[in-house]
Amino acid sequence: MPVPAHSIRSRPARGGPPSARISRDPDILASHLEDASHFPGGHVDGLVVASSEADVAEAVRCARTILPIGAQSSLTGGATPSGDTLLSTSRLTRIDAIGRDRVRVQAGVTLVDLDAALAAAGRYYPPTPTFTGAFVGGTVATNAAGAATFKYGTTREWVLALTVVLPNGEVLDIERGGTRAGADGAFDIVLSDRTVIVPVPRYRMPDVPKTSAGYFAAPHMDLIDLFIGSEGTLGVITEITLRLVPVRPAQCLAFVPFADAQGALAFVRRLRDAARTAWRTGDPAGLDISAIEHMDARCLALLREDGLDRLHAVPIPDRAAIALLVTLELPPGTTAAEAYDQIGCARETACDAPLTRLCRELETAGVLGDVQLAVPGDRGRMAQLLAIREAVPAAVNARIGRAKQTIDVRIAKTAADVIVPFERFDELLSFFDEELGRRRLDAATWGHVSDGNLHPNVIPQSWADVESGTEAILAFGREAIRLGGSPLAEHGVGRHPVKQQLLQELYGRQGIEDMRRVKRAIDPQWKLAPGVLFPQGPVGRT
Repeated sequence: MPVPAHSIRSRPARGGPPSARISRDPDILASHLEDASHFPGGHVDGLVVASSEADVAEAVRCARTILPIGAQSSLTGGATPSGDTLLSTSRLTRIDAIGRDRVRVQAGVTLVDLDAALAAAGRYYPPTPTFTGAFVGGTVATNAAGAATFKYGTTREWVLALTVVLPNGEVLDIERGGTRAGADGAFDIVLSDRTVIVPVPRYRMPDVPKTSAGYFAAPHMDLIDLFIGSEGTLGVITEITLRLVPVRPAQCLAFVPFADAQGALAFVRRLRDAARTAWRTGDPAGLDISAIEHMDARCLALLREDGLDRLHAVPIPDRAAIALLVTLELPPGTTAAEAYDQIGCARETACDAPLTRLCRELETAGVLGDVQLAVPGDRGRMAQLLAIREAVPAAVNARIGRAKQTIDVRIAKTAADVIVPFERFDELLSFFDEELGRRRLDAATWGHVSDGNLHPNVIPQSWADVESGTEAILAFGREAIRLGGSPLAEHGVGRHPVKQQLLQELYGRQGIEDMRRVKRAIDPQWKLAPGVLFPQGPVGRT
């Protein structure tokens, strides 16, 4: 009998008899008590390292509560255990045959290993976060996004199929387009002993390029999208089929300092418009921009204070108030010599090529003389420019760590992850400046300006700064909502109380209850990742 379009049948787990055993060795467990957010209070019942789908299914069936983990690179506490059994996917590392436009991988494959395998085949998977040690399964579970969202979108747009182990140990094989919500706004999951009706949440998601804010919801939505971004609360992802770019583009990076923020934003607007024109027309000389990142004046000051500009040989003018990192894509196979030829003829009217146009835009903006470039093939220079980007959050974290040790042990990271429509970006920046200035907080802000995505980070000097910074983060999230954006852009929600509060303010009390209805339908024992996204009990009023 055919299965209706809104229904899907589960199957038993494969992979032979389960072989993984639970470990309670204190030395092994100690290294898994916190994720990259350093969320406090981590404690664990045990650790299972799965080697097969059958291992995952057995672990899920037997545990009282279980927390799936990958690289534990979460910035929200979502991979910090709270008395759970940890289920690691670190041994699920198979990469199946790479096709022209897709690849099947297990959940424990790291982004860096995936990229190396794809590069050898001339393929490209673009929607990755900046931390390349993240596991593919974790990026799907959080709908991760990064710098290239401007051109390529988030992880969601690149997932073609998933294998998911449900809380009862049965398995779903979900293909994009195969199961859609019915006219009643629900899915039917047919298990071995019953049929589960899963209602689609009724809230409306923000219309922005990326949002990682609870369960996906849309009329007639695809079932696969319910599991993408669900942060391990509905099932354990074991395998993923990803869409690929068939031919890997060449890339050029440009570090572009500006003396004033408004000039930088005007430049970004021109590049965004030029990129969209290039995509629409297919102009071979067009500016195919995939990402524009930015660092504010405090970020640049941190780089100078720590000597990182000198270490990486990236001079930053004293007058710089903001710097951009622009990624320009070039035709596959473009060489360094060809790139320099395009740069060299920028002042020749008869010459027209992508780097030629970029240089002309830089000259028009009055910043060409201060630009640092990395052309295709110059891996050393590219690594230096990327290291500058990564050095900023590292510098902030180092200062927070020192303050925690020398001033107050309660001091912790206080940061936001917000996004607004690009047309409202100026307003959000102004709000940040006013709020931080009013509170007299030291803070550094960076992010993905091409998306309208900002990460303000407070650098606290006292516990009072942490308290005031937390209030500022809430204010930033509320302003993002007011401007039509999301207070939770790309890092997710996890177990962080401020992020959970912002999730409730985004969707309201009823929205959280809608999500909990989904959770209760699929995981009635509240077994998977309890406390992630929202508490099990009643939520407060908005």
